Amino acid sequence: MADAASRALIRTQGRKAFAAFGGGRSGTRHPLVATAMVLPLAALLVVVFGGWEAVVTQASSVGVMLGR
Repeated sequence: MADAASRALIRTQGRKAFAAFGGGRSGTRHPLVATAMVLPLAALLVVVFGGWEAVVTQASSVGVMLGR
């Protein structure tokens, strides 16, 4: 019984945490808002992992394969 009670308590706390982050909302986010949220993280990942060079390298390889 004590195990079931502790699981119920954990489940309730999880639901509260999920609701605190807006998980219960239905609807969609405007595309510009979503873009504004993603761009800083994307820029950080590009800088940290050298993503721009990887994109350029891949584009160059595709161009060579296409004969350009």
